[in-house]
Amino acid sequence: MREAILPQSTLTLTQRNTLVRSVYNWMMLGLFVSGITAFFTIHSESMLQLIYGNPITIWLLLIGELGLVFAITGAVGSMSAATASLLFVIFSVLNGLTLSSILLIYTAESISTTFLVTGLTFGATSFYGYVTKKDLTSWGNFLVMGLIGIIIASVANIFWQNSMFDLMISYIGIVIFVGLTAYDTQKIRRLAETIRTSDSEQFGKAAIIGALSLYLDFVNLFLMLLRLFGRRR
Repeated sequence: MREAILPQSTLTLTQRNTLVRSVYNWMMLGLFVSGITAFFTIHSESMLQLIYGNPITIWLLLIGELGLVFAITGAVGSMSAATASLLFVIFSVLNGLTLSSILLIYTAESISTTFLVTGLTFGATSFYGYVTKKDLTSWGNFLVMGLIGIIIASVANIFWQNSMFDLMISYIGIVIFVGLTAYDTQKIRRLAETIRTSDSEQFGKAAIIGALSLYLDFVNLFLMLLRLFGRRR
């Protein structure tokens, strides 16, 4: 689910670097789109009323985001690169709408500080995942199982409302998403060693798949850190 199966080929170093840059460019574009969407949402009374005036709207947005993630990762082989790119941008917009709530809950200073800490942590971990010679494949199943665990625990705590349990989820979540950042980055590097870049369609779809994985790692790491260190209004 987390990676596309693509044809084998020998790449030059320049071609590999081009794909990796494309992945990070798309990831940063997604973060920018989400940030701009969240900013304009909290400054629009009509949007705030639409999203937060009815609790069903948030659930529809979350279901839409989940559906897009499954559509991009699961059906990328049967769609064009342009379609995959469009779906990624739409996903970034929807995520920006849901993330607008943090701008209402936390102070601007704590959001900025946490974003900077997230960026530094993400950058260092992603760099490690890219340059390390250690095979991180064995981390995969452990991290995915941990991810499923914190999702289930987070849903359960919506009803339980236990602050200590929420704190524990946040700490475990940080460890999991730091690990996933290194793991996903190494997968992107290996993908760059196998993709047939002469096929622009495959190149474009590989960039979107990689960008989506790293985008999700970054955003979730940011949210976990914000839950721990963010200052509420």
